[in-house]
Amino acid sequence: MKSPLKSRPLHNPGQSSDGYIQDFIIDKISPPILFAAGMVFVAFMEWYRWFTNSPPIPELMTAIAISAVLYAIIRSMILRKKLKALKLGRDGEIAVGQHLDLLREKGAKILHDIPGQGFNIDHVVIDESGIYVIETKTYSKPEKGQTNIIYDGGKIIVNGKEPERNPVIQVKAACSWLKELLEKSTGKEYHPKAVVLFPGWFVQPTAEAKNSDVWVLNPKALPAFISKSKSQLKKDEVNIFSYHLSRYVREESK
Repeated sequence: MKSPLKSRPLHNPGQSSDGYIQDFIIDKISPPILFAAGMVFVAFMEWYRWFTNSPPIPELMTAIAISAVLYAIIRSMILRKKLKALKLGRDGEIAVGQHLDLLREKGAKILHDIPGQGFNIDHVVIDESGIYVIETKTYSKPEKGQTNIIYDGGKIIVNGKEPERNPVIQVKAACSWLKELLEKSTGKEYHPKAVVLFPGWFVQPTAEAKNSDVWVLNPKALPAFISKSKSQLKKDEVNIFSYHLSRYVREESK
């Protein structure tokens, strides 16, 4: 008996993030909780021995158990913030991916979660107007007050603060990697368009941003930007690039 599937399925939006979340829970959060549970069990056994007139040391074991529980609580509270950020990023990738899937109706090819060398590309859109490498950034917003993102063509300011890692640099590096990958695979040279999307945020570009080779947008604005772009690829080129990138993802999934 064997699987009826001839090839591995492509990745879903946020698939790498989902896997990272599971690993984060197993490697970081679960150990202190399991350790605390073990210490509680040991303390219970010591109290049982005390009730059955076995030589007990309940005070010592209880102190160890309490220490373990406190450690687990403190550790979980510290890691909870990181886990919340991971889940937020995953949910943003899923939301953007579902939004991008609407472009399929116009003939675009959409691939999600393309694994690179120590990183992953959130989404790639292959359309007659070009190839778009998309980096999704999902940031929390304050409950009150004005929220906006300013893009000056080089750096991004989120509510007055610059992110620790510049998404523009990240997406440009991803474009360079994808360009080289497709050139090796297809023999065709093409420069992908770099795009950074911020779900739920108002993005305000400055005058300098209009001359930038990177789009920084709210996901809802992307279809309009793509539709206004001039055709650069033929239909057979769209299919060729899509086929080779799909094959790469399936091979990497092994």
